[in-house]
Amino acid sequence: MAPDESSRDDQRPWGFFRVLEDEPVHKVKRIVVRPGSRLSLQRHRRRSEHWHVVSGRAIVTRDGEDLPLAAGDSVDIATGVVHRVANPGPELLAFIEVQRGSYFGEDDIERLQDDFGRA
Repeated sequence: MAPDESSRDDQRPWGFFRVLEDEPVHKVKRIVVRPGSRLSLQRHRRRSEHWHVVSGRAIVTRDGEDLPLAAGDSVDIATGVVHRVANPGPELLAFIEVQRGSYFGEDDIERLQDDFGRA
């Protein structure tokens, strides 16, 4: 287990996340992606997301465009937009995700491609 991980973290094949706040109109997560890993190529029907990188480097794919981000950078993902995040660097990537919409369940993820066979 990495130094940042604990029993409160939701483990995934690419890293882990922790829910910081879960309210009726928004949800906030801290997401950590291991070096060389990436999340599935996905979209959401019932929420938008705002990502703010707090450490490490990211390559965000949004509607087919690759956007390099570093600590302090942010990106918005509109509802229905195809997206993913990858960690190209040698250190952990950590970012804060703010979800807004009408539903925040994990079953709102429509996976289009996945490195771990979940698509």
